[in-house]
Amino acid sequence: MGKKNHKPVNPYLEFIQTEVYRIFNQFPNKSFNHKQLTKSIKPTFSQFVSKNVGPQAFVEDLHKELKREILILLDRLRIKGDIIEPVRGSYKLKPRHAYLEGEIEITSSGAAYLLTEDGKEDVYIAPRNTKQALDGDTVKIYLYARHKNQRLEGEVVEVIERSKVDFVGVVQRNGKFAFLVPDSPRMHVDIFVPEHKVLNAQHGQKAIAQIIDWPRGSKNPVGKITQLLGWPGENDTEMHAILTEYGFPLEFPAHVEQEAEKIPEIISEAEIARRRDFRSTPTFTIDPVDAKDFDDALSMSQLPNGNYEIGVHIADVAHYIQEKSFLDKEAYQRATSVYLVDRVVPMLPEKLSNGVCSLRPNEEKLCFSAVFEIDQDANVVDKWFGKTVIYSDKRFSYEDAQLILDGAEGEFKKELLIFNDLAKKFRKQRFTKGAINFEKVEVKFKLDDKGKPLGVFLKESKDAHKLIEEFMLLANRSVAQWAATVHKVEAIKQKRNDENITEVKVASKPFVYRVHDTPVTERIQNFAKFASKWGYKIKINNDKEIAGSINTLIKKVKGKKEQNVLEQLAIRSMAKATYTTENIGHYGLAFEYYTHFTSPIRRYPDVLVHRLLEKYLNNKFEADKDVLEEQCKHSTSMEIKASDAERASIKYKQVEFMMDKVGQAFDGVISGVTEWGLYVEIAETKCEGMIRLRDLHDDFYEFDDGNYCVVGSRTGNKYTIGDVVKIEVLKCDLLKKQIDLKMLPGYHQPLVVS
Repeated sequence: MGKKNHKPVNPYLEFIQTEVYRIFNQFPNKSFNHKQLTKSIKPTFSQFVSKNVGPQAFVEDLHKELKREILILLDRLRIKGDIIEPVRGSYKLKPRHAYLEGEIEITSSGAAYLLTEDGKEDVYIAPRNTKQALDGDTVKIYLYARHKNQRLEGEVVEVIERSKVDFVGVVQRNGKFAFLVPDSPRMHVDIFVPEHKVLNAQHGQKAIAQIIDWPRGSKNPVGKITQLLGWPGENDTEMHAILTEYGFPLEFPAHVEQEAEKIPEIISEAEIARRRDFRSTPTFTIDPVDAKDFDDALSMSQLPNGNYEIGVHIADVAHYIQEKSFLDKEAYQRATSVYLVDRVVPMLPEKLSNGVCSLRPNEEKLCFSAVFEIDQDANVVDKWFGKTVIYSDKRFSYEDAQLILDGAEGEFKKELLIFNDLAKKFRKQRFTKGAINFEKVEVKFKLDDKGKPLGVFLKESKDAHKLIEEFMLLANRSVAQWAATVHKVEAIKQKRNDENITEVKVASKPFVYRVHDTPVTERIQNFAKFASKWGYKIKINNDKEIAGSINTLIKKVKGKKEQNVLEQLAIRSMAKATYTTENIGHYGLAFEYYTHFTSPIRRYPDVLVHRLLEKYLNNKFEADKDVLEEQCKHSTSMEIKASDAERASIKYKQVEFMMDKVGQAFDGVISGVTEWGLYVEIAETKCEGMIRLRDLHDDFYEFDDGNYCVVGSRTGNKYTIGDVVKIEVLKCDLLKKQIDLKMLPGYHQPLVVS
């Protein structure tokens, strides 16, 4: 980062340096890149400049210099040793002491890395130095002094908090005692189970063991068998194992079920009187054909001025779940419903999720609604939020609604066509503003009554899905936008220069936002470089250009053989959406404000949003921002675990489906490249397996991370994401959820854009 011909913007350098130090000191364990620092400092810098500078044009010139000054300052502080650069382009305060705390991530090899609160720290811990830490634990490590050009390295000195104590595995009996051999490759030790803690488990059965002790100096932790799951390979056994592995309980505690059973199903007249009544307005739901928990319903009526009154009605879960009740605590711990291949594991007991709260047809239901006046050009003229009572006239499946949208006759055809027309206009508005058009394609299985997969297919989103999506997006962003305008006004009295001064402090009230950051620079650069090799140009000068380029690419690749590869790589170049009280907008949707309001039966953050919205509408409550932020972090973490559990169940069924196809040859597309092998998606079955690099015998292949390929050191032969290959199924391992493949010689078609 050169300093040649640089003229500092004095006297503002001192102010910028002070602000940078303030941010680093306020978050000593967090890493920041120059974009994040610039965004954080800009508001206070503007105030400083406005107070000390006259002409507005000069102020704008200084703003242009702010980013450059921060880049130069970061380089100077790094050289000086005040900050460290654990990941390229990301900086954090150098630890004042030789200790760090954070979450440890243990790899299948036994080596580990320390992850700090922002996930950007990279401290290597050798297998011999992980001590008694397990994957996901919060630990304290001693940080070794780093020599020039060496990575940060340390050793665990204390386990502060266990991330989990329950583990799934296979029981190995050895006389009267036993060991539980964990399924997870990240769990690098077996659990010793003494005789009186074996729970009649038989050798070879799957079970759950709970760690109860780990004596100092002992190689293995001591545990007890808490639950027998059954025999490996049985559908229920494996699905229960996946749920337990990712921290989701298999059943609700008795006291939670008892509390749910006490909730009345009949709505009182007094409660109806307190609400806006939509029971006579045409209302319906559109959901998957096998759904039982109906979170949302739509209503429509035409106003005298020709505009439409559209109601987005959401199950009023917060009405039934009181804060700090057993139901509330259990819902918070789960944070989300989990959707495995063959079942839904609900966040709420069935009495609520499928009964009292579910917006079932021909029943009166309590809702929290977002009601809009919308003109025929899809402009929102007015909006209203509040408690309602509805009566759903019809339950549509997506397939039923799609038939009507495609021209079939049916109930509410007029309303469905109007909704669809408005939805298409909303989508066009979003994409004009820079939203990214990622269309989700889901892998689905046809299962028999025992859960055995009979077939695999892809389920694509059609107009009926997009219709619902647009009106849920409308409700979510409108609620978030309204909440962001609700302010706390506080009079602060203080003495200054012997005078009593009263200042008015205005701040936004705490709220739960669903945010999505701008793309990670290095990832999007790598993606643009890769896409350019196949004839696609990705402009990366600014965030809006990136979105526009990706949308153009998605249109161009549709229906081509490279579609799936490029779309998946584009998604991987994006940041991940999270819950937080700090609003930064939603880049992927191109919304300045966004939240989750529309699915409280299956997402706990939506319950929080309902509670906050109700209290702010009634001017009754000031939320604790720190508590909310902790709830957001927990919800984000559990959402990730639920997604991982869903993927694990899909992977298991893919392996099960391919079991009787060992030895058969298939066409495939390379879908991923790593330092240890090539992932290949089998075209016919949509299942993914791996060809290990050690099994490519024609050459020694090296991994080229930046170009998503492996290259033969002798022949120069290259295998890249998107290449078409022919493979043979070598082995299917249900325990490891792995399909091993073999490359068949004589057929390798490099990806060429058609």
